[in-house]
Amino acid sequence: MIDRDTIASAMYEAMRLAATQLPPDVEAALEAALDTESDPLARRHLQVSLENARAAQDGEGLVCADTGFPLFFIAAGARTEVAGGFGALHDAAAEATARATADAYLRPTMVDPLTRVNPGDNVGPGMPRVLLRFEGEGAGLEIVAAPKGGGSEIFGTFYRMMYPSDGEAGILTFVLDAIRDGCYAGKICPPAIVGVGIGGTADLCMELAKEAAVLRPIGQPNSDANVAALERKLFDAARSLGIGAMGAAGTSAVMAVNVETAVTHTAALPVAVNAQCLVGRRWRALISADGQVRFTGDPT
Repeated sequence: MIDRDTIASAMYEAMRLAATQLPPDVEAALEAALDTESDPLARRHLQVSLENARAAQDGEGLVCADTGFPLFFIAAGARTEVAGGFGALHDAAAEATARATADAYLRPTMVDPLTRVNPGDNVGPGMPRVLLRFEGEGAGLEIVAAPKGGGSEIFGTFYRMMYPSDGEAGILTFVLDAIRDGCYAGKICPPAIVGVGIGGTADLCMELAKEAAVLRPIGQPNSDANVAALERKLFDAARSLGIGAMGAAGTSAVMAVNVETAVTHTAALPVAVNAQCLVGRRWRALISADGQVRFTGDPT
């Protein structure tokens, strides 16, 4: 059985690492973008972003000052047991988030949506966000801490209920318009990881887009060949928009376009877009059934 203190400590450390270290696949993608980008201003943006990230890794600040929304994505196995039940996960996440905020790894950016009162610790109704899924026969926990920047969420979220007759052409047009709008003036801090959700209900569609942007490793195509072909088409088209890093001219507006799908109503074609900013923050804590914890920025 995994105890709550172990979980809270692992959540805190995963969030701290996410705020101070680029995931290896994101760092490699930024370096690849720098190698292929020709626009001088876009190249300079990429160079500064990498320099800032390496300074953060050396203990000098954060990979980005806007630590945004505190998100935890948790996967449990069929035999996983948590002391106090799975409801304890949210309490542990709240403790970890408040501690990370007090230690200045997270900025206190969460406020009441109506009064704008700031509790100062990023904890309140709905936050930190904890999403739990069950998969496999294991007995451990996989926790992904993802402090998602405000710019990418505020300016990089789009949804449309399309007609089935709009088809792939309509999807391409909508997604590319969303990328252009989000990248304008660097609003989503490109190069972005663009998540696209297609199908399901409105809320499921948005969830698919968010997880495609935040959780999928860069360079890992969808396992469905048809969806992977759509990803490649969208990625190539996005690179031809003439937009580079931070909204400058160039070709480096996106690092990846990841698409996830779900079956939907025969009369519906819901499509959502959610962007992740250039630092792509996410870090994993892997907790075994006996309470041993391992941290990694690599996909599992």
